[in-house]
Formats: sequence, structure tokens, C-alpha cells
Amino acid sequence: MLLSTAVLAGLGLVSGLGLAIAARVFHVEVDPRQEKIADTLPGANCGGCGYAGCSDFAAAVVRGDATPEGCPVCDADSAASVALVMGLSYEQKERKVALILCQGTRERSPDRFRYNGMASCGSASLLGGGPKSCTYGCLGMGDCAGACSFGAIEMTPEGIAHVIPERCTGCGQCAEACPKDLIQIVPESASVHVLCSNKDKGAAAKKACSAACIGCKKCVKSAGEEHIQVEDFLARVNYEDPPFDPALVDECATGAIVVLDLKSSLSRVH
Repeated sequence: MLLSTAVLAGLGLVSGLGLAIAARVFHVEVDPRQEKIADTLPGANCGGCGYAGCSDFAAAVVRGDATPEGCPVCDADSAASVALVMGLSYEQKERKVALILCQGTRERSPDRFRYNGMASCGSASLLGGGPKSCTYGCLGMGDCAGACSFGAIEMTPEGIAHVIPERCTGCGQCAEACPKDLIQIVPESASVHVLCSNKDKGAAAKKACSAACIGCKKCVKSAGEEHIQVEDFLARVNYEDPPFDPALVDECATGAIVVLDLKSSLSRVH
């Protein structure tokens, strides 16, 4: 019994010494700036920066592969602190938030058939584009909400996703999770939006959803092509130079164009 105990203790000692030697031999020096930057970051590990996590992003900043403002979750003070660690100047950029480009509630775009499968937009979309009349619209099963690390998306009783701007960091996780590609990351100062993603011709789009864009180009004539363009029968806002005239709402016959305050969750169109 004592011999067995002594053997096990000896094996443990040898293994411990081996691990200690390996740790010393294979130790990689980490730039102290990387640790300082990692401590400054929010630690969300959301991947919105394009890297696997906050530690990888910090390493990229130290290498010069990423800029201090590359973290979408950081506020202005945190980004400025990262820049200070690197001895760089910091230019604050406008905050961006996610926007659901769809108004296809159950009333506006009723189901074509009863879906009885997995509660996932990705799964439902594989079955003829999903049950909704508009095959481009939000299926309302919450893939985007599940992907959001910040609880910034809620599913409304009307069967459509809604972003809570105060919680949104603009990381883009929800946009990647949406199989319909109808979530866009936009500047929060933008106020006029085309909340539709239907690319069908006018009559077909209107039949699928009463709030669909029919590509009539009235908004383009009013706002100018530098602000809104129509492509594939769908009007799209140029968020590099968005329109701000609320009168554009009156130009849209279907209600696809709306005015929203993206800084407040109280501004909801559904």
C-alpha cells in the first residue's frame, strides 16, 4: 500500500516537473500593451471586430493589423484609452446600430402555409423560403435574437424582430445570423429608412406584403439618386449619404418608407 502511494506520488512529482519545464521552454512573451488593451476592452468576445475574441483583437491592435476604433462594442472613452496605450490619436466615429429592413407582420404578410418544424429562421427558410407570403421577409423565429450577445433584439407579438437601440452595439452578429439578409448596420443619426427587402416586381411584392416597396422610384425623384437608389425593384437608402426629409414618407404609396429615431427603443413602426 505504501509502495503504491509512493509510486503515485513520484509520478505526480515527475509530471509536475515536466509541465513546469515545458511551460518555461514554450513560454511566449506577450507585449504588455496587449494585456493593457485587453483589460480596457469590454470582454464581450462577440467577434464583431472580425477577430475570435477581445484578446485576439488586442493582439491585432498591437501588431498594427487593427485600429483602436475597430471594436464595435467599445464606447468612445474605451476606444480612446486603447489609442492612448498605443500612442495613437483617436478620431471618434458615429455610432451604428442594427436595423430590420422589414415590416412584414402577420397582418401585412400572412403565412402561406402552416410551418410545424424547428423554431429557427434558418430551418424554416429551407422550406420554400419559409411560411410567410413574402419570401424575403422576417420569419420571426428569433435566430437574430439568439445570436445577439447583448439582448438587443426582441421578437414582437406581431411576429417580427425589433432592435432595442440602447443595447445594440452594431457588432453585426444578428446580420450574420439572419438567413434572409434583411438586417443592416446603419448610422444611428439616419432617420429616413426603406423597411423592405422584397426584390419582386411591384404587383408581386404588394401581393406578398401590403407594406412592400414596389420600386416606383417616386422617392428617388424626390430625394435624389445620391440619397436613394432603386435596384432589383427595391429602393435602398444610401447610408453613406442618407436622406433626412420626413416628407419622403408621403411619397411612398405603400408605407415602405418610415421615419425612425434609432436612438430610442420607443420609436417602433410595427
